[in-house]
Parts: sequence; C-alpha cells; structure tokens
Amino acid sequence: MSTIQENTLDVTLLEPRQKHPTIFSRFDELSGGESLTIFNDHDPKPLYYQLLGERGDVFNWEYLEKGPESWRVRITRRGSGAQGETLGQIAAKDIRKAQVFKKYGLDFCCGGKKTVVEACAEKGIDVTRVEQELQQAGKGADARPLPYNEWDPGFLADYIVNTHHRYIRKNLPDLVAYAYKVAQVHGTSHPELPAVYELVEHINAELSAHLEIEERILFPYIKALATGGSKANTEELLIFGSAGNPIGRMEIEHETVGRDLEAIRELTANYALPEDACASYSLLFRMLAEFEEDLHLHVHLENNILFPRTLELEEQLGF
Repeated sequence: MSTIQENTLDVTLLEPRQKHPTIFSRFDELSGGESLTIFNDHDPKPLYYQLLGERGDVFNWEYLEKGPESWRVRITRRGSGAQGETLGQIAAKDIRKAQVFKKYGLDFCCGGKKTVVEACAEKGIDVTRVEQELQQAGKGADARPLPYNEWDPGFLADYIVNTHHRYIRKNLPDLVAYAYKVAQVHGTSHPELPAVYELVEHINAELSAHLEIEERILFPYIKALATGGSKANTEELLIFGSAGNPIGRMEIEHETVGRDLEAIRELTANYALPEDACASYSLLFRMLAEFEEDLHLHVHLENNILFPRTLELEEQLGF
C-alpha cells in the first residue's frame, strides 16, 4: 500500500519487487507538466537511469530532499514533443549555470547543442549530480547576470564587437608573442610548448578572418534585420544569400578554435606550471586561461543567442 498526498508516493511502504513497477505506472499516468514526488529511505538514483533508459529523456528530475535518512524527488513529465533543453539553451536563460558546465568540462558554447543527458553520457559524468547543481545555480545572492537573451539582436551584435572582438584584437598579438618566447626559452625541457605556440598561431589566423566576416558582412546584415530592413536592402549587405550560410561557417570556425584551446589545455595539463616556470611562462598560462574564458562567453552569445535569433528574424520577415 502507498501513501499518496498531492501525487506523492511513499516507496518505503511498498514491497521491493513492487517499487519500480509502481513508480513507472504512476509516471505513465502523468500528463505533460504534471509531477510525481517519491519518498524513499535511500537515494533512488538507479531509478533515474532505468526511467531514462525505458522512457527516454522526457522528464525532469529534482531532488527536494537528499539524505541522510530520507530522500524526496520530484519527477515532472515534460509536455508532448518537448525535449531536454540543450546546454546552450540553459546557459542562454541563465549564464550563471555555465559555471556548472565549466566545472564538469561540458562545452556549452561550441558543443552547446547537446542536452545535459547527452553531454554527461559522452563524458561518463553522473547526470543527476550535474542537474542538482544546475537547480541550485543562481539561487544564491550572486549579482543578476546581464540579460543577453533579452537584448535586441543589433544591440547584442554591437556588444560582441565592442567587448569580445576588441578583447581578441588587444590580447591575441601578445598571446602569440609570449607563446613564441616561452617556446624558444623552455621548449627543450618542455616539448609541449612548441605545439602550444603552433596552436596559438592557428587560433590567431582563424580568428583574424573570422572577425572581419562578422563585422563587415554578417553583423551589419543582422542589424538591418533587427530594424525591419527591406529584403532588397539586406540582400545588398549579405552576399551569401541567407544568414544560415555565414552562420554555418562561423559555427564551424568556433568549433575549430574551441578544439585548439582544448588541445592546449590537454598539452599543459590544465595550465599547470612546472617548477622551473619563469614570469613569462606564468603570464602565458594566465593569459591563455583568461582568453579561453572570454572566448567561451563570446561563442555562447553568438551560437546560442544571436545566431538563432537571426534565423528566427529571417523567417518572421519571410526572407
């Protein structure tokens, strides 16, 4: 027998062989948006994986109480046709949650089109732990994040240029110079450094052309769209025919630079300094870490907010 209050199931009152079948039966009775709260005397995490395996990624799992003597979990069925939000969509709604993705090495910018379940499975990470931390992120007294996803696309494009493009142009030449200097001085004893320099050079070459295309072609087109420009006027700005073409190229280049930075992090063991590191060596690693941090936000703003909004605008305007 079970105790049911406001669609709550006390699993401790069930025989072991009845527990999962009863929960599954109760879950199957839920309509989209409805929830079932289960009470148990131990962590029901195995149920999460069984439910995911047999019903698919069609529910949200939220710990209301987590031990040590009792556990309560709210299981909510998503609406029909609703899929799990992607990492990029989650970060777009609240950038503070990106810190959880960074903690677990989950790519929310270049690889932001995966769901939390898919990304965690790919890396062998406990998805229930990640989801629990995502639920807690942003509940503290942190400063309110900038509402990027509420900004006009034209304003966001200008913000990206004035903030992130300017940062790249100011810091990337110094990054190349220090990568070369450190490789020349320490490359013999640390053979990974010449490879780091080559990757930094590749990033420099990739981003130089990348910024030009955005500033001269794609972003002016986005700003014209945002002001309701006519199809004739916008066609003069965009020589690719549709924003989907340059956006696809920009996203591929984002992935390329992202892979280069990931390779640098692997080569340097997450920017771990050796005992013989000099001041320039230390500065290089600090600059690399800061550059990577800035680029993650930069790419997130484009891939997960600006580009989808642009494609939506084209569709709305019948382009």
